[in-house]
Amino acid sequence: MGKVLMYCTEVCPYCVRAEQLLRARGVVEIEKIRVDLQPEQREAMIQRTGRRTVPQIFIGTRHVGGYDDLVVLERSGEMSRLLDDGLGE
Repeated sequence: MGKVLMYCTEVCPYCVRAEQLLRARGVVEIEKIRVDLQPEQREAMIQRTGRRTVPQIFIGTRHVGGYDDLVVLERSGEMSRLLDDGLGE
């Protein structure tokens, strides 16, 4: 299964929903980078993704975007393929 990394904050409802969706699809481990606890990581996230909002989600080395982007991937079936293929590992 592809490694999942998520830039997030504790109080972000979209972060919670993204994690719930990923776990429902069998993701056991999500590496979380809490930009609320590590403000320097927010700048790293912006540099890496070009976006300022959380969550920002990576499956393997592929930046899939935020929660709405993840839902689009799920509905298209692409998220399962990315997770099954272990993209980028």
